[in-house]
Amino acid sequence: MKRYCQTLDLRDDPQLIDQYIEAHAHVWPEIQAGIREVGILDMQIWRLGNRLFMIMDTVDDFDFEADSARLATLPRQQEWEAYVARFQGCDPDAPSTGKWKRMEQIFQLEK
Repeated sequence: MKRYCQTLDLRDDPQLIDQYIEAHAHVWPEIQAGIREVGILDMQIWRLGNRLFMIMDTVDDFDFEADSARLATLPRQQEWEAYVARFQGCDPDAPSTGKWKRMEQIFQLEK
């Protein structure tokens, strides 16, 4: 299994943040199916204020660039990206990989 950690800032507006949280309480079935189809086993998003942190566990042969690009072509993915872009504090026309910034692991207690 591979793990990717990413961060993204939402627009600093409490109403928009609440709407973003609500949207993620009801993620469209096609979005969840697409995530699984490309080899993502688990995905979690955590929040502190307007800062988001995503943990993404994938199959061993997951290729971040190729599989993320394939995910973007699956049903309703572009529609979902456009929908959530209004909450995000980044270029709304950027692909998901341009919005979410991959983080570098600098410590692990046990390997």
